Amino acid sequence: MKRIAIFFRTNTGAALLNMLVAYAVFMISRLAFFFENYSTFAPDMSADLAMSMLRGALVFDTSALLYINSLYLVLMLLPWGRKEVAGFHRFLKWLFVATNSIGLALNLGDAVYFTYTGRRSTVTVFSEFASENNIVSIFLTEFVNHWYLVLLFAVLVALMWLCYRTPDKCIWQRRWRYYVAQCVTLLVLAPLAIIGIRGSATAGTRPITISNANEYVNRPIEGTVVLNTPFSIIRSIGKKVFVTPSYMPMEEMKRTYEPIITPVRDSLTTSQKKNVVVLIVESMGKEYIGSLNPTLESGHYKGYMPFVDSLLAKSLTFEYTFANGRISMDAMPSILSGIPMMVEPFFLTPASLNDVGGLPKMLRPRGYYSAFFHGAHNISMGFSAFAHAIGYEKYYGLNEYCRSPKYGGMDDFDGKWAIWDEPFLQYTLDEIGTFRQPFLVSMFTASSHHPYNIPAQYAGKFTDAPGGLPIYKCVRYTDMALRRFFERASHEPWFRNTIFVLVADHTNINQHPFYKTEQGLYSIPIIFYTPDGSLRPGVMKDVIAQQTDIMPTLMHILGYDKPYVAFGCDLLSTPADQTWAFNYNNGVYQYFKGDLMLQFDGQKTIGLYRFKTDSLLKQNLAGSLPQQATLEHELKALIQQYMHRMNTNQLILR
Repeated sequence: MKRIAIFFRTNTGAALLNMLVAYAVFMISRLAFFFENYSTFAPDMSADLAMSMLRGALVFDTSALLYINSLYLVLMLLPWGRKEVAGFHRFLKWLFVATNSIGLALNLGDAVYFTYTGRRSTVTVFSEFASENNIVSIFLTEFVNHWYLVLLFAVLVALMWLCYRTPDKCIWQRRWRYYVAQCVTLLVLAPLAIIGIRGSATAGTRPITISNANEYVNRPIEGTVVLNTPFSIIRSIGKKVFVTPSYMPMEEMKRTYEPIITPVRDSLTTSQKKNVVVLIVESMGKEYIGSLNPTLESGHYKGYMPFVDSLLAKSLTFEYTFANGRISMDAMPSILSGIPMMVEPFFLTPASLNDVGGLPKMLRPRGYYSAFFHGAHNISMGFSAFAHAIGYEKYYGLNEYCRSPKYGGMDDFDGKWAIWDEPFLQYTLDEIGTFRQPFLVSMFTASSHHPYNIPAQYAGKFTDAPGGLPIYKCVRYTDMALRRFFERASHEPWFRNTIFVLVADHTNINQHPFYKTEQGLYSIPIIFYTPDGSLRPGVMKDVIAQQTDIMPTLMHILGYDKPYVAFGCDLLSTPADQTWAFNYNNGVYQYFKGDLMLQFDGQKTIGLYRFKTDSLLKQNLAGSLPQQATLEHELKALIQQYMHRMNTNQLILR
């Protein structure tokens, strides 16, 4: 016991104790992550899964903590007697506490941010908010709303400070023992650190990546509990986002999947140059719409968007409808250019500088005027840059709104993100009234968004939205704003000659178990409404629709006659059993086709579910169905095509 006590007074022993404290802090922050998102993870939790998660967590925490503490460990164990003074060890204490506090803050911050993204943050999170000048205000709001996490952060930082072990000076003065011990420790630590950072001692294996977390869980979303945010950020720094895999020869890839749409003409194709209005509604998850959930609450579920329900009765929609991503940045490329999110948001990758097509570029030669509306600061989220890149002639943002004498300018700003939906939608109608026809207008709403506020004059108006989730009053407010938009638009001369598309950018916080699954997290409405009745209202049964299908479907209706690139399909001419959807979830590619959902980690299939009948994804059929090989081959071709075209600038036909 005495020798053990002496060991922990040495530099090596003290460093070991301090690292154990860091492990404990990371594990506590993981528990905070779990309990902050308890309803997502708890229903499927078991003792075996918890133990597997713990094993995985130790692997990923080891890697992250060795990265974070590498400088600390080298300085602490450096065999140099002159550094063994009180001042230097005070510096090491500050270094240890500061670096691990940053890691702790990232973990606790992601406990909150996970609600909106469904994944651990990567290095692109810094680019995602780089142009937002309201970020400090948002953080302050979160500090208040999640005060208990701030308190936990303070307690854990204090714990690291108080528990920090400084080596005993008397040990340093035994010169030869000191130098031998330091040198031996460094020689032993170096290979162990490499193994710990790589996550494996097996020769020839690759260093662990984010997707390796799926080895310890049953569902990809559970991998976020195994991971920690510092690891996710560090491992994504400097990584090439799009790496073209060699799943198959290029000719076989093209035979299996080619994202070139050849338009068809049939009775649904119009000879008129119809106007197009695409309304991208912030966070309008399918869960919030009563008529799209006939089985919830024994058929008595009314939802929170009564106007959208009434519009659906006059519109065309599809039985299974999905977003291609989980954040607002993913929606514009998917909806307007047929480019799904894969690995990272398209805006934040070098491929965003590629030549990109889209609705405005395709329709301009046919005489269409185009404009994009978003009530946030004009540089927010990179929307204006992307709108310009795909050919929108005019962008209307906060700056333009504030120049209108008819409205309240910054008095109509929600204080965090954008102009409230109601006035901005009315402003959009004012501007549309000045456009020549035919026109393409796209509008992105903002009010159904964290921190879930509504204008003061509506406080208490939407108290009939039961359930307790803070977003409910926001979607009720946005629903009211959409009703006022359509009521006024219906009196405009251009209204009956217009195709309206209502689609969500992504889902948001959810209550019902289905909407917490890997299927439900991407379930959004996709609605086509033609006031002249040229599209027959109803639900196209067994059709799988995704955001990237919107552009091809519109091109069919409008009679576009040239081939183009889009990672989707024309929903009006593709047989139901050939429709499909794709999304990317925590290092796992998800592919829906027929009645099956395939989950593929880039190397192997990890999940196969009959998602139409097994809605909660309880029965993993991987390895038991002959269709798996076909689906996997198709998905590999899709991934390879996507990566190849991103890396060779082939997103348009030349």
